[in-house]
Amino acid sequence: MDTVSTAGSPHTPRPVSSRTTYALAAVALVLIGLVVAFWLIAGRHDPVAVRDDGYGNVHNTAVVSSVQPDGVIRVGKPDAAVTIEMFEDPLCPACGALERVYGQEIAKKMDEGKLAVNYHLLTFLDPQSKSKDYSTRASAANLCVAQGGSGPVYSAFHSTLFTTKQPEEGGAPDLDNAALAAIAKESGAPESVATCITSGAQLATAKAADHSGQQDLSKRLDGQVATPSVFQGTTRIDTKDENWVNKVAP
Repeated sequence: MDTVSTAGSPHTPRPVSSRTTYALAAVALVLIGLVVAFWLIAGRHDPVAVRDDGYGNVHNTAVVSSVQPDGVIRVGKPDAAVTIEMFEDPLCPACGALERVYGQEIAKKMDEGKLAVNYHLLTFLDPQSKSKDYSTRASAANLCVAQGGSGPVYSAFHSTLFTTKQPEEGGAPDLDNAALAAIAKESGAPESVATCITSGAQLATAKAADHSGQQDLSKRLDGQVATPSVFQGTTRIDTKDENWVNKVAP
């Protein structure tokens, strides 16, 4: 380490003026603000590399979507080898991160017939949205799209809602029903699905599905409700393991 000695230095610093002190303090505050901003932005980055980046959403038309009697959305081939249970809230940032990192890998496994997903859409983050009902409306929109039966269409819609179009938690502007319907149409859904979304036809089903879903998840997590939570049967999957999809559906 290079060092500099100040012993015997002929230079004696003069007292710093109050104006200079204030200026230095202001510069320090700006620098601190920049550092904080950097870490806030960096904190939104996903912790691991995107899996199967470039694959995209589901391609195979043999992958279908359906709505179960309890409002759970199933996506996969009818004879998929493995089915997992995924609990998520449309406003949940960690759910968005999970989709960004593993969504394409899951889509590939669906196309291969190795994996199907039962999506349990919860809405407990409604109060954290600007509209105060975003999670419920987004869940209802998912139900409308899933009823159409197309796995590729649902995959594209779900991916968009949880990645590029996911609102920020905490009161930032969210998507109204018209915007949700537009995304559905861009994903390949017919006009009838867009009408289902704008009319709010599935709102009651979304609320009922949230109620049963929270009860189910609470039992699985000993009284807690946390998203995202992923299960294979009754076993919770460690989604912090970056190889979890391959381990579940090799």
